[in-house]
Amino acid sequence: MRHYGQLTSAERGALFHREPAEFGLDSDVRTLGTALGATLYCPATRPRLALDIRRQAAAGAVSMVLCLEDSISDADVPGGEDNLVRQLRELHHEDAAGGLPLLFVRVRTPAQITGLTTRLGPAIALLAGYVLPKFTAESGPAFLEALTAAEVLCGRRLLAMPVLESPVLLHLETRARALADTARLLEKYRDRVPAIRLGVTDFCAAYGLRRTPDMTAYDVRLVASVIADVVNVFGRADGTGFTVTGPVWEYFRPQERIFKPQLRTSPFSYRGMERLRHQLIQRDLDGLVQEIELDRANGLLGKTCIHPSHIPVVHALSVVSHEEYSDAVDILGTGPDGGGVLRSAYTNKMNEVKPHRAWAERTMLRAEAFGVAREGVDFVDFLTTARAA
Repeated sequence: MRHYGQLTSAERGALFHREPAEFGLDSDVRTLGTALGATLYCPATRPRLALDIRRQAAAGAVSMVLCLEDSISDADVPGGEDNLVRQLRELHHEDAAGGLPLLFVRVRTPAQITGLTTRLGPAIALLAGYVLPKFTAESGPAFLEALTAAEVLCGRRLLAMPVLESPVLLHLETRARALADTARLLEKYRDRVPAIRLGVTDFCAAYGLRRTPDMTAYDVRLVASVIADVVNVFGRADGTGFTVTGPVWEYFRPQERIFKPQLRTSPFSYRGMERLRHQLIQRDLDGLVQEIELDRANGLLGKTCIHPSHIPVVHALSVVSHEEYSDAVDILGTGPDGGGVLRSAYTNKMNEVKPHRAWAERTMLRAEAFGVAREGVDFVDFLTTARAA
């Protein structure tokens, strides 16, 4: 699979200076973590789950989580498991694996990992792995041991995406030690962890908070502080870090607004795209745009999504701009032992070779996954083309 694979070659040619590369279940975890993009969560109880997966893949989704945890009630778990197994078997019978997103199952208990792996039988070939909820150094070993046992059962690699969302990781008096202990645990399973996910909704719940569509996660200082600490521990560029994904955006329908829209007019008006800007604002997606930009500025990549309308926005803002790519190429072109300061090819900034090298390396990873835009092409062009397709 690859990002923007739903577009025609002509459409991709008009947008990309360098097109996204292909990736799959056997790609290394760093590539997969970078390429996850907008990970769409879907309750495992949906009666037409197989059809939903195919439709979202055709619309550009490259990763999905089929959820047996907080998105369904306790009473619905047995039925959700049955539905999940039945519909994944249906997909496998149709031999549709080549056109499917990376599929993960969010479980509640370690026993579900081995139980579902056994029940799926050959259909486990469709599954990338499991999402591990409320992950801590105390709860994590049982989940990871179950994952290892499931790999023995099915004879192939299964990936793990831990979700950091427990109060012990939030409360000030326990946070530092809990994060450090969790990092030590995950280091042993590095080759199975493409990304670490943030459960910001659960963090807010611990204090009875909920952000409005006028605010990003970074406006809630309690949440912003824990994001910063998670990135401090898990997002380092010294080889010990993981991909950390952005928090969920909860809104997808018009809400009562207090503040002004957060999208400037100019990127849309000179293309005659005022209607697109209006639609984004109407669905509160202007707040999502701002939060994605803040995610990247704070060391996060990708996004947990609960509505298909979020996917094109996340992916459009994940494409590497021609300017970013130009800067990264210049910085990396000096060699690992080089140094000094370069004027950017766009003559608008300095590129300091040693301090900016880690940024440049991450930018090239993102360029591999999401591609590089042509000069003069920006997220509005990608969003417009994707929505039209």
